[in-house]
Amino acid sequence: MSFFKKLKEKITKQTDSVTEKFKEGLTKTRDSFAGKMNDLVAKYRKVDEEFFEELEELLISADVGVMTVMDLIDELKMEVKRRNIHDTKEVQAVISEKLVEIYQGDQVEENNKLNLEPGRLNVVLFVGVNGVGKTTTIGKLAHKLKSEGNSVLLAAGDTFRAGAIEQLEVWGERVGVDVIKQSEGSDPAAVMYDAVQAAKARKVDVLLCDTAGRLQNKVNLMKELEKVKRVIEKEIPGAPHEVLLVLDATTGQNAMTQAKQFSQATDVSGIVLTKLDGTAKGGIVLAIKGELDIPVKLVGLGEKMDDLQEFNTEQYVYGLFSGIIEAQEEEN
Repeated sequence: MSFFKKLKEKITKQTDSVTEKFKEGLTKTRDSFAGKMNDLVAKYRKVDEEFFEELEELLISADVGVMTVMDLIDELKMEVKRRNIHDTKEVQAVISEKLVEIYQGDQVEENNKLNLEPGRLNVVLFVGVNGVGKTTTIGKLAHKLKSEGNSVLLAAGDTFRAGAIEQLEVWGERVGVDVIKQSEGSDPAAVMYDAVQAAKARKVDVLLCDTAGRLQNKVNLMKELEKVKRVIEKEIPGAPHEVLLVLDATTGQNAMTQAKQFSQATDVSGIVLTKLDGTAKGGIVLAIKGELDIPVKLVGLGEKMDDLQEFNTEQYVYGLFSGIIEAQEEEN
């Protein structure tokens, strides 16, 4: 059975609504990527060095990341030789297969689930620069967790950006979740202390914590994040259970730079990639995994409240290649 057929079978066992969200959310990337891929296959009838050179350029232009692309091309060349593939059309399935392998690595199941356990107070700390959609992500995750039956509390730890507290309060009202706050300019660590005490007293399941994102004053910001983490850990040993770095997919390689800076300064356990629906360069997902080895745990696939989805490699690859898969099905 071909890889595309196996992938289609796996996808059909998963929720139709999730498949559609990934398919719709990756429309821009798919149209750009698949269009260029089809042009490449039409241009080269046989798999040769020139074909691989253009494929390399195509993948780099999709923000897959130079190091990841070089490794992928090397593996593709070996696989093509091993399977004795000459037709460029057959390479498409091998590429998608390798993309899944890059993301999952040695794991049979990808480690993209949020580290939330029943019976304890789970603390999730959100970090990232201003403007990436951090507060919106917190609001949408609060909605998702609440709809799954969890009690949720929000902590307004971004006390520096004008309007940040009010923005989080608006989301709190929208999803029916309380916000623990202090006045603008307060010590974020003090807000976190209050929030942890409130979460303990109310016996909530999940505490979602917002933080400031002023990268222009990086040293102070990182010291502040360390202080916030210390306060949380002192009150709840082992917490925060997740440190999620929020990145804007539309900023491409700039997002990679932010990921490197934050992962050096704080223990980032996962990535939230927002606005994936707004970019034609969705390959950034693979660059993050391939070059930083940090799992993408959540992706923003649209503006609606339920468009924040758990990342799923098969759904992602299917979203990228669905046009090609469907075209092959029609041919057969």
